[in-house]
Amino acid sequence: MKQKISNQTDMQYADFPKEKVNTKQKSGFLGRVLRRFFLVLFTLVILLAVDLLLVMNMIFNGTSSTARDQLTMTLIEASATKWVPALFIGEEQVARIHSSLNLKLPAEVSDTTAVIINRRQSINASDEWENYPDGIRIEEVHGDTYNAHVMIVRDPSQVYLGISTKEGFSTSIPGKRLTAAIEDEGAIAAVNGGAFNDDGSTGSYVGTLPAGLVYSEGNCVWTTGAPPNGITGFAGFTEDDVLVVHQDNLTESQAEELNIRDGCCFGPVLVMNGEINMEAYNKITGLNPRTAIGQRADGAVIFVCIDGRQVGSTGGEYADAIDILVEYDAINACNMDGGSSTVMMYRDTDGRNGEAGQVQMINSYSLLQAEPRRMPDFWMVRPAGEE
Repeated sequence: MKQKISNQTDMQYADFPKEKVNTKQKSGFLGRVLRRFFLVLFTLVILLAVDLLLVMNMIFNGTSSTARDQLTMTLIEASATKWVPALFIGEEQVARIHSSLNLKLPAEVSDTTAVIINRRQSINASDEWENYPDGIRIEEVHGDTYNAHVMIVRDPSQVYLGISTKEGFSTSIPGKRLTAAIEDEGAIAAVNGGAFNDDGSTGSYVGTLPAGLVYSEGNCVWTTGAPPNGITGFAGFTEDDVLVVHQDNLTESQAEELNIRDGCCFGPVLVMNGEINMEAYNKITGLNPRTAIGQRADGAVIFVCIDGRQVGSTGGEYADAIDILVEYDAINACNMDGGSSTVMMYRDTDGRNGEAGQVQMINSYSLLQAEPRRMPDFWMVRPAGEE
């Protein structure tokens, strides 16, 4: 009897190592599969990267200067890729391509007398605003390389420049995403604003400080720095609700002379006194997301956001933004910060497109983004009747 028990015990111990060996074999097999998978994946990534570099080298150093300039401007306009062209054609060539964009108009500043604001309190049945009781109309425009969204705001007195902090801009105070800003401000519409500190990184300081003069609700809140890549320009509303566009980065004293209440820096000016900036229109400026602000002769404000860096909408050039602005009768207009900053939001006050009071994302921002960027300032539209 004892012998039998001993034999059973021996069998149990004999079986145990076999299970352990099988587990090791399975683990080893799985490890080999994973290693091979990641090796294949890594190889594919390397091959794709090499192919991309070869294609870019062909464009940068090929026979088509137009294609080279197009790719150069597309990449240097984006903060994350602005260093790439210099790898292929050198800093001097990049500078020559960029400096060839002489984006000047005959006048330095727009004529404020060209705008006569229609301040009617009632809307006639035949009026274009008949079906838009909140005074905001949104339409889509489609081009060969882009999808765009146009927002027309009937009353310019409702448009102002919101800022991310009332405590004074600081690198220790994060900028706001437009999704948060529109709620904090209680606005019915919002679009990204002007230039800000951006070195292409994901640092917490990116989007904290504006670049260039900033006025918000009658106060000068920032004067330091300038827009990137040598771009100059300013767009702002006077106390009389007239949009002023200026070819240079305005100084505080100039803003006081013009009686600016809300405004920020970016550029170039796209339309001034009804005249197209032909230098901007004709030059190659890259296909990217873009934002622009303009005003009609009756005072209505025009916001344009062009989608880019995504399937179905590569982006637009300055010429595309100008075409849209002219189509919508802008007499003055200026390019705002674009790229990954481009975003347009609207609170559906009357429930025409969904639940009443719900905030909607109007444009489609870059596929590389999970949410809108943080920024220090943004164009806001307050509800009618609010001061």
